[in-house]
Amino acid sequence: MTNIRKQLKLVQNDPYLAPFEDAIQGRYDYAMRKEFELTNGLELKEWASGHLYFGLHRTKTGWVLREWAPNATAIYIKGDMNGWEKDERYRLQPVGNGNWEVELPKNAMKHGQLFKLLVEWNGGWGERIPSYAMRVVQDDQTKLFSAQVWDADYQWRNSKKMTKHRKSGLFIYECHIGMSSEEEKVNTYEDFRINVLPRIADLGYNCIQIMAIQEHPYYGSFGYHVSNFFAASSRFGTPEELKALVDDAHGRGISVIMDLVHSHAVKNELEGLGNFDGTPYQYFHDGYRREHPAWDSLCFNYGKNEVLHFLLSNCRFWMEEYDFDGFRFDGVTSMMYLSHGLGEDFNSYNSYYNGNEDGDAIMYLTLANKLIHEVKPNAITIAEDMSGMPGLAQPIADGGMGFDYRLAMGIPDFWIKYIKEVKDEDWKAGHILYEMTNRREDEKTISYCESHDQALVGDKTIIFRLIDSDMYWHFEHGHSTYMVDRGIALHKMIRLATASTINGGYLNFMGNEFGHPEWIDFPREGNGWSCKYARRQWSLVDNPNYFFSDLNRFDHDMVHLLTKKVNIQKDKYGKHLPWVMKWWDNEGDQVVAYSRGDLLFVFNWNGQKSFEGYGMLVPEGKYKVVLNTDDTKYAGFGLNDDSVEHFTEHDDLYAQDGKGWLRLYIPARCAMVLERVD
Repeated sequence: MTNIRKQLKLVQNDPYLAPFEDAIQGRYDYAMRKEFELTNGLELKEWASGHLYFGLHRTKTGWVLREWAPNATAIYIKGDMNGWEKDERYRLQPVGNGNWEVELPKNAMKHGQLFKLLVEWNGGWGERIPSYAMRVVQDDQTKLFSAQVWDADYQWRNSKKMTKHRKSGLFIYECHIGMSSEEEKVNTYEDFRINVLPRIADLGYNCIQIMAIQEHPYYGSFGYHVSNFFAASSRFGTPEELKALVDDAHGRGISVIMDLVHSHAVKNELEGLGNFDGTPYQYFHDGYRREHPAWDSLCFNYGKNEVLHFLLSNCRFWMEEYDFDGFRFDGVTSMMYLSHGLGEDFNSYNSYYNGNEDGDAIMYLTLANKLIHEVKPNAITIAEDMSGMPGLAQPIADGGMGFDYRLAMGIPDFWIKYIKEVKDEDWKAGHILYEMTNRREDEKTISYCESHDQALVGDKTIIFRLIDSDMYWHFEHGHSTYMVDRGIALHKMIRLATASTINGGYLNFMGNEFGHPEWIDFPREGNGWSCKYARRQWSLVDNPNYFFSDLNRFDHDMVHLLTKKVNIQKDKYGKHLPWVMKWWDNEGDQVVAYSRGDLLFVFNWNGQKSFEGYGMLVPEGKYKVVLNTDDTKYAGFGLNDDSVEHFTEHDDLYAQDGKGWLRLYIPARCAMVLERVD
């Protein structure tokens, strides 16, 4: 035990975790024991192959369909191929361990046909979609879903150009296929590939995170109530069109990850896994733990080996079948705690080790990360966790759960609170920098000032919090108001402050980079099933008369600068942390300056005062301005001549530390990035 504990760097690196070492060791041991139990020493990815066995597959002689339904007494295929009748020719036979199988000749099925399973059990029956169905479609008239025979090949053109540890960090463009068109419709994979992907590439983002890929019966769930875990949503197009999108992105050097929902499942029985074989506990917990108390959904039982097989195979499937580069795991907080994190404050380490942990779920997340990196060593995994569980994004061998990154969910909350509750004159420059960099030293995070969550109806985007209704009437050049000028300035500064302080990556939701003017409201009964607010108005950003184009230009230049010049792996001014070196912080002036390598970031959060010849101690050298939020091309006032080179003034008092005085004109509510060139 002592030797094993010495390997758990999680505890070594954080002495405050010492009282909980047994709990951390215990979850590590449990995951390793479970892995050996499942694989008997083989690679986990070889065991997680359910998608290659279950479901419908073409064989050399015809077709085979297999299903796991331990409570079933009989299973039939019914569909277009047999008039939707109960047909003995299409009856599955039990083959042991709750598994069922039927082999069919080539002419028994053909591409495009619809089908379902008729599952019988003692005392009842039900129509079901196969649990491993890889193509599921909805009937336009009845709105019912069916599995579809899909027998098509895709010829991949591009190998991936992503690497696990980008020197510049991940710059993620979070997107939703369906709402990516300007037209009031559900958009397609193909339209996104042709019309939206080039925009993302031009902006300089090196990763896209696609939401709502797994099939879900209710479009308005944003993809979070999944029914068919192995089926790419057919409302956006065909599997080959999704593969072409991923392929094209890889050809542009862009990694592609998807939102993976393994935290819960839709309650639907006709479309999903609920009561699949007549029992409520086949995939899910029984009793009071079966239903999620806040999400109206079902909770997986991660303690069952068959459920582990299903979910781990699902991870492998998406990487191998669609060439995804990894996943953003949704609802990790809900998974890790018996309380689902509801009503918890997580204000001390005791909150994580008080008997509230779901050990089975933590074991599953650990094995999922191990599997994913076995399948693709350069894979990307991101955890959505608001609790701050220590070790979530640390290597498994160190006592962590193996995620590459965790979402820095406190940052958007901070910006919302600041914008809503703090007067401009009370914004503290040093405190802002502290909040941007206040995270664990041993974990990488994905920073963001707003994601899709902040754009939904009931919330507000940053641009709306700053400008509100003035956006509708005064967002054209020559017609701005003070609210618009202030909002545009802060919109750029907030993004630069968030993106320039990353220790792993930065995320932006589709359209927020240019201050999209509308919230997100998916078609539903309450809005007449309208797509008016579930789309993106690209024509606004393409119109040079509007400030949207200026904000988009700033985002483009910011992302290109940071991905080219910032190295998150190694900072020349520090071995580890701080990855950001603060050089100046004047609370009274609301001015702060920090560097990353040879880039110096200077922020004046003061909305009333510009400073002439403002002096600050920074590394000696010659500096040139490479980005200025006040530039006229970014809808600023252009108060600086950015072609002027700046030299530090020598001071014997600080020369031994390599510092000198840099004197700048810093306009009010402005941020500048200077590069040390000598």
